[in-house]
Amino acid sequence: MSIIQNALSGSLAAQAALNTASQNIANVMTPGYTRQGVLLVAAKPSQAGSMGAGDGVKVPALQRFSDGYKSLQLWNAASELGQRESVQPYLGQLEQVMGDEASSLNAGLDQFFGALNAASVEPTSSPLRRQIVTAADALAQRFNSLHQVLSNQRASIYQQRLASVAQINTLSVDIAALNREISATRASGLNPSGLMDERDQKIDALAGQVGIQVVEQADGSRNVLLRSGQPLVVGNAASTIVAQGQPDGTQKLVLSFASESFTLATDRLGGPLGGLQDFEQRVLGPLVASVREMAEAISTRFNDQLAAGYAMDGSAGAPLFSFDASAADGLLQVDTSLSADALGFSADPAQPGNSDNLLELIELRQQPVTLSSLGDVLLRDAYTQLVGKIGTDSQQNQTALKTAQTVRNQAEESWKSTSGVNSDEEAINLMQYQQMYQANMKVIAVANQLFDSTLAMLA
Repeated sequence: MSIIQNALSGSLAAQAALNTASQNIANVMTPGYTRQGVLLVAAKPSQAGSMGAGDGVKVPALQRFSDGYKSLQLWNAASELGQRESVQPYLGQLEQVMGDEASSLNAGLDQFFGALNAASVEPTSSPLRRQIVTAADALAQRFNSLHQVLSNQRASIYQQRLASVAQINTLSVDIAALNREISATRASGLNPSGLMDERDQKIDALAGQVGIQVVEQADGSRNVLLRSGQPLVVGNAASTIVAQGQPDGTQKLVLSFASESFTLATDRLGGPLGGLQDFEQRVLGPLVASVREMAEAISTRFNDQLAAGYAMDGSAGAPLFSFDASAADGLLQVDTSLSADALGFSADPAQPGNSDNLLELIELRQQPVTLSSLGDVLLRDAYTQLVGKIGTDSQQNQTALKTAQTVRNQAEESWKSTSGVNSDEEAINLMQYQQMYQANMKVIAVANQLFDSTLAMLA
């Protein structure tokens, strides 16, 4: 009977292997599916003595071909790619808008100072003076348009951050629920591979939103932490992240887990959440401040210099610009109804045709201004350097984005080399396990013949 038992165990093992191969082939195109295989172990002989060859073969468990290191590399690559992808549209828009002649501040400054230079030839000309007011208004509108673009970007970032936070919270809850299911499935003796695949996909999606660390637990669950150590998922419990608006217009991220709350550091978030935070703090915020500082410097310096001169009637020069960073209709305004004769171009109230103060106004372009993103720079060079900085930031991010995409692609191929289904390999497995099954059935047939022959001899 030991021959039949051995062959029966072999045929059952071959059936398990064929069933596993068929499952792999059925899921050859299923995203995130991890291939499985049978773990075959020779059964120890139960008969005493040297003649006990063994009791066949056992299949103690199915083997899930998963490499924790390769999965971690895949998730890290997803975080880096998400971080670079999230900010490139904003950098590209800034590069295009700021470099466009139709919206360039440099073009507006050129037109404004060109009007000043033209008026210096004939300071008493009303049309030339009026042209200065018109050019000043056009310059102010360029500042306001650019400032509006930057404000729209900040509003878009806030909405995108809220959406990312909501997705992180949802994925954390899903992963915690899958942890509970996997632990219960393993405890009941069932195969949790499908649930583990689903959880890995959720973790990959989570890594696409924020940088994470993953810690495997003995019961099959996985704890998921932020790079800074705060928990997103611990066992079957999930945390919640909230983006709180601040008085200065920024947002603060607060993570709540159990009865504890943590304010998240912004320097190690990773993923789109970290990319948006980094872009806002390192690029957008300083750029907004620099545009405001340029507008304020132009308004203050020109108004002060005009006030030091005299209008056509000998009175003190009237202000040309008005600056208000909080104004709903734009941070820089020009009163287009201002009389052109009220501009204080003369340094002598008794000489309306004097242009000394006008020349001082022209020289303001050569004076330095202090900008948050550049430091001290000449007014004439400020915008060019701002555009150059944005171009450099965009180019660096594009290069990093290409690298991140390559790393992600390589990580996916590396993961597939271990966990992905290979149709050719599974076809070979089918043939081998089919032969294994047929051979064991042949052994059973031989054993039956021997048994029948033995009975015939005893009859």
